[in-house]
Amino acid sequence: MAAGRARRLLGSLWIALLLGQPDPAGAAARSGSQSLLTGSLVRTFTPLYFLVEPTDVLSVRGASVVMNCSAYCETAPKIEWKKDGTFLNLVSDDRRQLLPDGSLLINSVVHSKHNKPDEGYYQCVATVESLGTIVSRTAKLTVAGLPRFSSQPEASSVPKGSSAILNCEVNADLAPFVRWEQDRQPVLLDERVYKLPSGALIVSNATDTDGGLYRCVIESGGTPKYSDEAELKVLPDPEEPQDLMFVRQPSSLTKLTGQSAVFPCVAVGFPVPYIRWTRNEEELITEGSGRFLLLAGGSLEISEVTEQDAGTYTCIADNGNDTIEAQAELTVQVPPEFLKRPANIYAHESMDIVFECEVTGKPTPTVKWVKNGDMVIPSDYFKIIKEHNLQVLGLVKSDEGFYQCIAENDVGNAQAGAQLIILDLDVAIPTLPPTSLTSATNDHLAPATTGPLPSAPRDVVATLVSTRFIRLTWRTPVSDPQGDNLTYSIFYTKEGINRERVENTSRPGETQVMIQNLMPETVYVFRVVAQNKHGPGESSAPLKVATQPEVQLPGPAPNIRASATSPTSVTVTWETPLSGNGEIQNYKLYYMEKGQDTEQDVDVAGLSYTINGLKKYTEYSFRVVAYNKHGPGVSTQDVVVRTLSDVPSAPPQNLTLEVRNSKSIMLHWQPPPAGTHSGQITGYKIRYRKVSRKSDVTESIGGTQLYQLIEGLERGTEYSFRVAALTVNGTGPATDWVSAETFESDLDETRVPEVPSSLHVRPLVTSIVVSWTPPENQNIVVRGYAIGYGIGSPHAQTIKVDYKQRYYTIENLDPSSHYVITLKAFNNVGEGIPLYESAVTRPHSDTSEVDLFVINAPYTPVPDPSPMMPPVGVQASILSHDTIRITWADNSLPKNQKITDARYYTVRWKTNIPANTKYKTANATTLSYLVTGLKPNTLYEFSVMVTKGRRSSTWSMTAHGTTFELVPTSPPKDVTVVSKEGKPRTIIVNWQPPSEANGKITGYIIYYSTDVNAEIHDWVIEPVVGNRLTHQIQELTLDTPYYFKIQARNSKGMGPMSEAVQFRTPKAESSDKMPNDQASGSAGKGSRPVDIGADYKPPLGGSNSPHGSPTSPLDSNMLLVIIVSVGVITIVIVVIVAVFCTRRTTSHQKKKRAACKSVNGSHKYKGNSKDVKPPDLWIHHERLELKPIDKSPDPNPIMTDTPIPRNSQDITPVDNSMDSNIHQRRNSYRGHESEDSMSTLAGRRGMRPKMMMPFDSQPPQQSVRNTPSTDTMPASSSQTCADHQDLESTTGSYLANAQEEDSAQNLPTAHVRPSHPLKSFAVPAVPPAGSAYDPALPSTPLLTQQAPAHPVHSVKTASIGTLGRTRPPMPVVVPSAPDVQETTRMLEDSESNYEPDELTKEMAHLEGLMKDLNAITTA
Repeated sequence: MAAGRARRLLGSLWIALLLGQPDPAGAAARSGSQSLLTGSLVRTFTPLYFLVEPTDVLSVRGASVVMNCSAYCETAPKIEWKKDGTFLNLVSDDRRQLLPDGSLLINSVVHSKHNKPDEGYYQCVATVESLGTIVSRTAKLTVAGLPRFSSQPEASSVPKGSSAILNCEVNADLAPFVRWEQDRQPVLLDERVYKLPSGALIVSNATDTDGGLYRCVIESGGTPKYSDEAELKVLPDPEEPQDLMFVRQPSSLTKLTGQSAVFPCVAVGFPVPYIRWTRNEEELITEGSGRFLLLAGGSLEISEVTEQDAGTYTCIADNGNDTIEAQAELTVQVPPEFLKRPANIYAHESMDIVFECEVTGKPTPTVKWVKNGDMVIPSDYFKIIKEHNLQVLGLVKSDEGFYQCIAENDVGNAQAGAQLIILDLDVAIPTLPPTSLTSATNDHLAPATTGPLPSAPRDVVATLVSTRFIRLTWRTPVSDPQGDNLTYSIFYTKEGINRERVENTSRPGETQVMIQNLMPETVYVFRVVAQNKHGPGESSAPLKVATQPEVQLPGPAPNIRASATSPTSVTVTWETPLSGNGEIQNYKLYYMEKGQDTEQDVDVAGLSYTINGLKKYTEYSFRVVAYNKHGPGVSTQDVVVRTLSDVPSAPPQNLTLEVRNSKSIMLHWQPPPAGTHSGQITGYKIRYRKVSRKSDVTESIGGTQLYQLIEGLERGTEYSFRVAALTVNGTGPATDWVSAETFESDLDETRVPEVPSSLHVRPLVTSIVVSWTPPENQNIVVRGYAIGYGIGSPHAQTIKVDYKQRYYTIENLDPSSHYVITLKAFNNVGEGIPLYESAVTRPHSDTSEVDLFVINAPYTPVPDPSPMMPPVGVQASILSHDTIRITWADNSLPKNQKITDARYYTVRWKTNIPANTKYKTANATTLSYLVTGLKPNTLYEFSVMVTKGRRSSTWSMTAHGTTFELVPTSPPKDVTVVSKEGKPRTIIVNWQPPSEANGKITGYIIYYSTDVNAEIHDWVIEPVVGNRLTHQIQELTLDTPYYFKIQARNSKGMGPMSEAVQFRTPKAESSDKMPNDQASGSAGKGSRPVDIGADYKPPLGGSNSPHGSPTSPLDSNMLLVIIVSVGVITIVIVVIVAVFCTRRTTSHQKKKRAACKSVNGSHKYKGNSKDVKPPDLWIHHERLELKPIDKSPDPNPIMTDTPIPRNSQDITPVDNSMDSNIHQRRNSYRGHESEDSMSTLAGRRGMRPKMMMPFDSQPPQQSVRNTPSTDTMPASSSQTCADHQDLESTTGSYLANAQEEDSAQNLPTAHVRPSHPLKSFAVPAVPPAGSAYDPALPSTPLLTQQAPAHPVHSVKTASIGTLGRTRPPMPVVVPSAPDVQETTRMLEDSESNYEPDELTKEMAHLEGLMKDLNAITTA
């Protein structure tokens, strides 16, 4: 109620004031205070400030010093002094006393080496009782030291008219007390004779009167101190020129604003030099300038220095013969100045206030706050915010007083203050007008109204309590249940502290509030007061709430630094952070490549870590998080560092050559792929050479442009070029050599071009699209094309276009009009023969799709936006396995297809595998686009559209392109090894093609070994053709673990190997096998029957079926009859063949012998054998080294022998006689105990002869290889001739390439050409006429290897790729009665393939077969 009465009284007084009471503002002005109302309901601000503040003083020992100070207030303030922060007791001090105005007088300054009681910092303190205290700026009293000379004058001479300098260096604080004497008389200083601030004396334009004895004197109180005397001699003018030199140069200075600066500069020489000055390389005008003065000898004085005077000053001495310069820096410092001073503040208790203070200076000042003369120490309730401002939280009555902002830097300090008055809660806070310089201001009060006040809010509870915030809710007071117009003030304080803070609700009627910025694990007391329009009501009962304790996690690690140590590594260091109540356990270092969004991390135990494996010349960001037992702490700020540069790691891309003429070739390329530059590309190195002289290489280093014209070449010569990118670190890898041949002669321009080879027109409504192709004779220069057109005549209009252009759109034509168009090619000689065409433009009413292409038709109303014409002539040029260049033309462009507007093109592309692939798009602003990141060996389709503003075209016609193949990037998958049923020594390897084949798989290599850790060249290899996914390996050792790897190959090379798969062979052979089962069915060393399918009926000798199941033996009598019949028929056939072949021409014999290969290792084909194409890969056993040979368009690619090591001692020498060969073959069936011991992996490896493997995409061909031989074998026994024929598997596995073969219309038939009389034939199968090829079935091995009893004679065979000559399949003789047709075909083939000198060997071969068969039957 008392508060209400006070408000009513205040309101009546306010009304009386408005009705004409005397103006109190005038009284306030007169009295110097800001009184508003009699009765002081609102107290006024009382001025208290300094009239004079102490300044820095330099004194000498024994002198008297006055430190000035004077303060103003209505009540005379009490003045006290502090020295170095401690109050001086002046009552009992006989040397220091307080003057009436408040200044401090120090009599007879005391100063010695060990006693300096008067030197220090002084501060004046003014206090008014019951009002407050203010402090002045601090002033420094410096006492000059004892007189000492650091350098003294020395005897010197000076030519008449020149300048001399006499040194007298003393301490800086003594320099003002230095004076000079000449011949013991004071020196009069003028424009010619000048004393520098350091004490030195300059004598310029010397005259005879300047000669004499000079000394300097220090008069700092007490006895003067004299230096040594030095004589200055004045010499006559020199007759000869003397070198120009400085005897005193300017030195850098640091000055305060308002001070003077002197740059000494004295130069001597003859002629006498002239001195001038520049500032920041601009001429300095000293004549007529008020602040820049040229002193004696040329020194420069700058008075009243400002910040703008800072810079580099250069003294230039010039005597006509020479010029010399000397430089010095002027640094200007600025004492603190206030941009914004603190303002007086009214407030209530529990409020939060902020005193604002903005300062400037150089160096940047620091700010501290003083309340009533005492330093404000930052705490929970007094905080420094925004660097300079003071925030006081939860005001209490004792916070009243004077607050001062004190700014300080190296060169000075300043203070500014304001007063805080805390009003009673029932007194409204006046709204102050804008700050003015008048001491009297009016305080405005809002009129109060009377009425009922709200009662206390009910049920105050804390609904959410955290570590640093609490949410309070309450119900409305009983007096106002609705509470829609009530606002609330929440008062809170720490328990046991009487300083309350207040938080107000944000809108009327709100009954909850969030109190933030609390301290963890602290008890707070809250109360809530409701307010209505009449004022605040009753307070709620106090509520005590304790905040939650905070888990103390580590803070951020200080001083984190990252430095690149190499192109791929960065070292990060940091210091131990504050961890609170848990020791640091470890750190986690996070790093991320700039521009990426995935962060990597690594655990670190120490305070530094080096991260390796980073990308070269790439920016990375790093941050560190410390961990203690509570978990991760606060992360540091990110630090960014770039790894060091290196040479580029990839060559430039897409090197193309354009032959310009007979002596120059233009090179174009693109930079290395992004991410491989390893630094800033500084240029490109081009190396080129003649193809005929590979050792003679020329280098050319260019700039960063992506093209280079190489000139001065020889005409008609093929050159190879390669390009490498350069960084500051060196040269990166170069591209492959790319060749081009200069023209034999430059293009002819002695005559006009010929007629263009074609001309096409496409009429639209108001335009005609013209397209053409250049003249067929490309040897004549074409400079461009001339297009003429007109109605009925082609001579009305003529347009000329560039020679590269192939399209043009003639626009602004009349609809439904007949135009004649002519096209001529021209050069500098003239125009060539014209080509004519006519066209009728379409009528206005034509609504066909060509209306889409109407461009700028003036007579046809076109809706906006109208569609644009789609790009035409879209072409896809394959550049690499992942890059295709798309080019197109735009018929809506004028003339030279140059884009001058803001149109852009959208390129889209996709692949049809899988079918649901989405389109990818990219925008381009030129007529081409480089599509990268494609998959190898994949067909893509491309289309283009053009957009200009809101108009766009439809998609163009599609172009297709298949990227080049790439080596497989993944190994064959699902590799499994199983034992063959009934044959424990034989295993079957199965696999699936690589998931990333990147091209057609042309072959596989199976590696196997008993030692998984053996070097790869020590593994045994088995080649397999590319369309097979299974393979049998025979003659393995029982109860032995083997390891298998598979490698795939396409036309680009070998892919990675699969992981090793282990398989252990069984311990014993199955009991149902025949004793000689290993030898059964094997008709020669190393032969392997062709896998011919399930319809094959095995021969009668009990040989194994392709699936390894033994066949039942037939009646021996029947077998004998069949064998004898076969023998007789064979002998008859051989005799007939012998008679026929003896008549073969000698030339044919030479051709056949040219294709022969010798058993001793000569596997190369002669270059003139045009019908022979060797396989892609040869594997021998002298060295195990795979050399893939990419397919070449040349029909005679060079073959590469790739030997594999073998042990010659493991090979049984072969005798020259046929009988010994046959005897060997018989023994191989019976077996020898001595040779069984060699049935090991090493023995198998040692006996592997040279082999050829099919890895091209041609249908493979079977070749039965020669028996092993040593170098000691006679040449006569090692020469044989093998005509290689195309072999097509009965399973039809090679039908994919049937279009390459002339005989593709026939059903595939397995056929084998014997290449040596000692080699057996594999048994073919005649497929059923209706058999169809099912590609879904898994393919089986072309050859199944038999297992002879003696590994010494074990020879594995491999298929040979197509050799280019197509022949009909040749059925092979088998030990059963053939029908007449087969015999006839065999005879015909024999006639075409055998020579007389081979027939003798064939006869012996057949006899050996007969004997072998007899041996089998008798056995």
